[in-house]
Amino acid sequence: MPRKTLALVHTSATLVPIFQQLCRELLPEVETFNIVDDSLVRAIGQKGELTADITRRVGAYITSAEAGGADQVLVTCSSIGPAVEASAPFVSVPVLRVDQPMADLAVRTGKRIGVIATLPTTLAPTADLVRRRAVQAGATIELTERLCVGAFEALMDGDASTHDRIVAEALQELAGAVDVILLAQASMARVVDGLAVEDRRVPILASPRLAVEHLATVL
Repeated sequence: MPRKTLALVHTSATLVPIFQQLCRELLPEVETFNIVDDSLVRAIGQKGELTADITRRVGAYITSAEAGGADQVLVTCSSIGPAVEASAPFVSVPVLRVDQPMADLAVRTGKRIGVIATLPTTLAPTADLVRRRAVQAGATIELTERLCVGAFEALMDGDASTHDRIVAEALQELAGAVDVILLAQASMARVVDGLAVEDRRVPILASPRLAVEHLATVL
């Protein structure tokens, strides 16, 4: 039987090694290739929203992934999630937005769900996805959204410690108010390891591993 091929569409080159490691671990028999365009998120930040032009560009990358021989496409950026869903019907291979398995697990885990992000353009689509997946699952949820103001700017300025402190404070606050927390951006995941045990008393979910674990069940 020929090996399956997974295409990964990224909006940051920093995500490539993260997903390469996960694919080596969880999808050892699957071929992979990457498409990267870090101007997409920059364009969203400049325009303040996911525009029709950006959505068309995302669709072009997904179409290119199919043309490149992909049996499955994974788009690893939550900010362009709605564009992923809009583009998926126009290709003949399955397309997965990275935060869908995370959202589904959160809905199964608890009623009170917290979503945390450092960018409003990531927070909104992830929160919207959780609400829609809850409706699809027939679940009633209470969603709390938390934007870590200033964290992204600090990270872009090279001040990782300030970014981590802001994110950690938000996680500590949410931990006492919800049943499960979703990290809307994979860049926040490393902060979890530095939290005290009492601040990790509820599950804190990150999308990369959950997405690749999901693909391991279908590829």
